[in-house]
Amino acid sequence: MTLPDTKTDNDLLRSLLDGDEQALATLYRRRQGSVYRFALQMSGSHALAEDVTQEVFLVLIRGEAKYDPERGSVNAFMLGIARNHVLRRLRYQQALVSFADDSEAGGGVELVANDGPLDELSRGETINAVRRAVLSLPPHYREVVVFCELQEMSYAEAAEILGCAVGTVRSRLHRARALLIEKLRPAAPEEAAEEAAGSTRCFA
Repeated sequence: MTLPDTKTDNDLLRSLLDGDEQALATLYRRRQGSVYRFALQMSGSHALAEDVTQEVFLVLIRGEAKYDPERGSVNAFMLGIARNHVLRRLRYQQALVSFADDSEAGGGVELVANDGPLDELSRGETINAVRRAVLSLPPHYREVVVFCELQEMSYAEAAEILGCAVGTVRSRLHRARALLIEKLRPAAPEEAAEEAAGSTRCFA
């Protein structure tokens, strides 16, 4: 008998829909982190990210969305569901929740050890500035930054989730990077802003 952990996401999803609780648990362990990180990086809210993650798996359990293997991976399918829920919540709230409001949750953001306290403070300030800049982007720019920069997806993978052409992802990301540089410029020289915008993976 094939162990659940050796099954593909597609196999697990089919078993889940047949009521297999072990398949649900395995798929949750495998994909929960990706869904949560996307929702957190899009919203800045740990509470919203937790809610969206739960909603994604409820949608799967209820069979409310039909997965088509020919249209992409299960992971892309789940992130697409998460994207819809995040955008709906953001539109409803009409305002982004700042990371500062959720600082007590820890966020899973780890800073790399530095040479000294001043270096660590500088790195932390840079990461916070980039984080705020990303959260201030319009959603259609923010999501390509999250997918392509923070989650390190290819243009093709991001296009699959967003339901658009690869060229659209590429142009949106180019524009998003320009906006990030512009937003970061007042706090630092242009060269430093460009470096910060290119290092968004620091808080992935």
